[in-house]
Amino acid sequence: MPIAIYMLGLAVFAQGTSEFMLSGLVPGIVRDLQVSVPAAGTLTSAFAVGMIVGAPLTAVLSLRWPRRRALLVFLTIFMIVHVAGAVTTSFGVLLAARVAGALANAGFLAVGLAAATAMAGPGAKGRAASVLLGGITLACVAGVPAGAVLGQVWGWRSAFWAVAVVSVPAVVAVAVAVPSIPPGTAMSPGTAMSPDAAPPPEAVVPAARRELQALRRPRLLVTLLLGALVNGATFCTFTYLAPLVTEVGGYGPGWVPVLLALFGLGSFAGVSIGGRMADRRPMRLLVPGGLALTAGWIVFAVAAGNPAAVFVLVFVQGALSFAVGSTLITRALYAAADAPSLGGAFATAAFNVGATAGPLLGGVAIGAGLGYRSPLWVSALLVALALAVAGAALAARRTGTTGRPASPTRRAAR
Repeated sequence: MPIAIYMLGLAVFAQGTSEFMLSGLVPGIVRDLQVSVPAAGTLTSAFAVGMIVGAPLTAVLSLRWPRRRALLVFLTIFMIVHVAGAVTTSFGVLLAARVAGALANAGFLAVGLAAATAMAGPGAKGRAASVLLGGITLACVAGVPAGAVLGQVWGWRSAFWAVAVVSVPAVVAVAVAVPSIPPGTAMSPGTAMSPDAAPPPEAVVPAARRELQALRRPRLLVTLLLGALVNGATFCTFTYLAPLVTEVGGYGPGWVPVLLALFGLGSFAGVSIGGRMADRRPMRLLVPGGLALTAGWIVFAVAAGNPAAVFVLVFVQGALSFAVGSTLITRALYAAADAPSLGGAFATAAFNVGATAGPLLGGVAIGAGLGYRSPLWVSALLVALALAVAGAALAARRTGTTGRPASPTRRAAR
């Protein structure tokens, strides 16, 4: 695996830390900027919405740029807005900085996925994607707890400074290690590209149109939907894990960072396993993994009052969630082979649709008086729905549009 892919993973680590660190910084922001808790909570929502909108938008806007240039632009903007967030005394400026940071993050991750899979070669998309997604899971393990500690010791602004500082070596590494790959280009590891390589202006609009048409394929759309559902289930429970383990699981508040880190360790293990299997044996992971994930959420809901069971299931469900979720993202990249620039953008958007919808559904369940176990049941329902959609899609492909079994030739064409 080229070293440049690991440098992209370092940048994603900084960005993942930024995306999730607000959960530990809200009290300090409320006191310092004199806003309400719900207002401070909009900083997280704004980031999520910016990720959803920004992934396809920034990918289209950067189609004319070589990928190294696009990555550097997005990463530099991300670094600058965190400096702005660290020094501002205005909540409005901080909110705008979060939106701008989300747009830059979305663009970087979308282009980064395309660049990483191009550098890894045609048969290693899963391994390349797992390195980038591993940056997100490591942010949950180390970055987010570290941000919370910084916020408690030196104030919430120190966490923003830390993200900006971590982004500096990532900028240097991307500039030095990432080759300048023209948009839409597949390459073998070690291939050198011209720093000025870029498509001519007249080729950009037709290329974008061709990629958008490729993204309308039913198989890809189903895969993106499955990824959104599984990721929604993951973040539905992860968002409310703290009150779940303290109010139901019998743990004290001091155990919350430990259990969050345990979930992150499971997530990293799942991404690593998914990266090894997604390229050659994806169905051996997706089918049993999806069934086990559904069963695991149900068992978690039933056994949430048992501290020992909670400890084990936090790790297991983190591993299963990211093993299945990262494999679906990889399959989306394979299904979008004819859309190398925008495929990563739509995979990023689907990932963040789930990250937005899951916590909202979990919050609705808690708000309806169903208790802190209810997000676990919602997670189980979301994965069960994903299995049902996958089964229906498979049946539709086998029978075709006429209701008759598809011929072997027709199946192969699909």
